[in-house]
Amino acid sequence: MDTMESPQDEFELISFRIGAQEFCIDIMAVREIRGWTQATPLPHSPGYVRGVINLRGAVLPIVDLKDRLGLGATEESARSVIIVARIDERLVGLLVDAVSDILAATKASVQPTPDVACSTVNTFIRGIIATEGRMISWIAIDHILPEQEEAKAA
Repeated sequence: MDTMESPQDEFELISFRIGAQEFCIDIMAVREIRGWTQATPLPHSPGYVRGVINLRGAVLPIVDLKDRLGLGATEESARSVIIVARIDERLVGLLVDAVSDILAATKASVQPTPDVACSTVNTFIRGIIATEGRMISWIAIDHILPEQEEAKAA
């Protein structure tokens, strides 16, 4: 078996903080990073949807990623950040505490998600990247809005 990494095995991730934890998503899904803007609430939306903002004339839903991951609601501040990401064919704003870094990774550097009692963990986390003494959970961004998948099937 060849131990050399090929260029196709390399990819970049953008890491960010939610509380004391560090997470990352594929940088190819990221369209822009912007400061916190107060969102207009939407009636009857899931609790993790903060509302919508106007992004250059387009309505952008804002998902509180901390709340979506079951870690409690984010207390937004002037330092909070919205990562505008493409999920399937939609743009969505992900509310996080701060953007940390751009990481270069390889398939071999991604450890499998630990087998824990809750299967929901495997739904949201693709794997764990251990780098420079940090443990970074790689989020499966395509599962952030599961209602979309149900709507597609209907």
